[in-house]
Amino acid sequence: MRLKNAPRGSRSGRTAGRRAGGRRSVSLRRQFLFVLVTFAVVLGPVGGWGIWLVVRGDLEAEMDAKVLQVASTAARVGFSTSGLSALRPGDEQLLTYRSQQSRLRQLRAVVAEAWIIRRTAAGDYTSVVSTRSADEAPIGSFTHFEAYGEEISEAERLNTATTSDLFFVDGEPYKYGFVGLGNQNPGVVLAIRMRADYLAPLVLLGNRIFWASAVATVIAILIALFMSKRVARPLERLSRVALRIQRGRWSEPVGEERGRELRNLSRAMERMRGGIVRRDEHLRLMLAQVAHEIRNPLGGLELLAAAVGDCDSEEERSRLVGRIRSEVQALNVIIHDFLAFAKPLEPDVRAHDVCRPVREAVELVALETRGACTLELDPPDEPLVAFADPSHVKRVTLNLLRNAAQAGDHVNVTCEVLGGEVRVIVKDNGPGIPERLRDRIFEPFVSEREQGAGLGLAIVKRLVIANGGRVTLLSDGESAGGDSVVRGAEFRVYFNGSDEFPVQPMSRAT
Repeated sequence: MRLKNAPRGSRSGRTAGRRAGGRRSVSLRRQFLFVLVTFAVVLGPVGGWGIWLVVRGDLEAEMDAKVLQVASTAARVGFSTSGLSALRPGDEQLLTYRSQQSRLRQLRAVVAEAWIIRRTAAGDYTSVVSTRSADEAPIGSFTHFEAYGEEISEAERLNTATTSDLFFVDGEPYKYGFVGLGNQNPGVVLAIRMRADYLAPLVLLGNRIFWASAVATVIAILIALFMSKRVARPLERLSRVALRIQRGRWSEPVGEERGRELRNLSRAMERMRGGIVRRDEHLRLMLAQVAHEIRNPLGGLELLAAAVGDCDSEEERSRLVGRIRSEVQALNVIIHDFLAFAKPLEPDVRAHDVCRPVREAVELVALETRGACTLELDPPDEPLVAFADPSHVKRVTLNLLRNAAQAGDHVNVTCEVLGGEVRVIVKDNGPGIPERLRDRIFEPFVSEREQGAGLGLAIVKRLVIANGGRVTLLSDGESAGGDSVVRGAEFRVYFNGSDEFPVQPMSRAT
């Protein structure tokens, strides 16, 4: 049967959701491109535009100063005398007019055009003398300076002024400068027109800034691509490695990347992979060991249960039931060891007298052995205060005592202070640890005994390390310091000592 409409939770819907989520996320490559290109654009065009505006302002100020300097110099040299304001239409043939026009025309070496203008009562500006001929600009002819009335008024009031904006004649930029000719010529102003020659280098600067910004943007893109290759690709490889590890493919090691940060990250991932591999091996070994340790007692229990059913003697039946209980207790010990090894450690570290949990452990093992092993405790005269979890101290001592009681028939326990540390020594008179096992004795599932899971000493090491201590082994024939030689096995546990007085009694269970 074919469905016309896919359900909301269908595969196509989930795929579309993932694609939509993918569109919202931005890859590291694109982030590199965006950041570096944005930086190049801000630093290039925007920064260049700011520089261009500053340079333009400086050049305009320099141009204004140049115009005013030329106009002021000309006014002081030849046009500040009297007689100009008296010229009237038809006086073009007078000596005064011709001499002033000749002086104006001498300015053509530095200016494009020069005028001497006069403001009328109506507010218009008429020509008095100019660099143009008398026919083109006779005295009294109207000029185009009405558009610069504010600047001319400023020149009459403050003596000098320039036009703020450029104007163009035949495509060339120009500026006007105005100078009032003083009290002897009221209403008369000298006007000069100079070419704004600073625009050409300003345009050249703008072009250079544009091309420099374009080149900087291209370089930024190339740098972003290079950086994404140096950073994004290794991160993508490490991401694939993490995904591979998550899927359970742990055999291939993590390759070391270049660069300090990426190298540290790849090394950390390799350590993580190695830890997962070791943990998986321990888990597999533990499962196999659990199956092995439980299967044998279960087989014995099955035979004993069948024997109990076929037994007619009450005495024999009681003996078989006792053996069944013993096997059940052995199973319980095995399960307890596995649970203790797998359980996360959260030590309650505090200052307390170490001798108390050690003494409790000795008393408990003495009851378990029922006189088969002699336990000797050498307690100190004063409390030995250490920083540790009391229940962990008791558990560590219990495991060491049980191992020692199985190895020999005499166990000695000593508590002492050495170099600021509290040391607990458990020594037996057994055969010692074989040399082939000494380097691995604290590893899980390492044991020479047929019974037991080989977790006792591994649990001891975990507990001691969790409490900030350490544990060492001296075996048969090794030196114990001075002239003494160890007979059997001697385990030494060190806890951090303390001068604090223990105020909290131990109340946690083993």
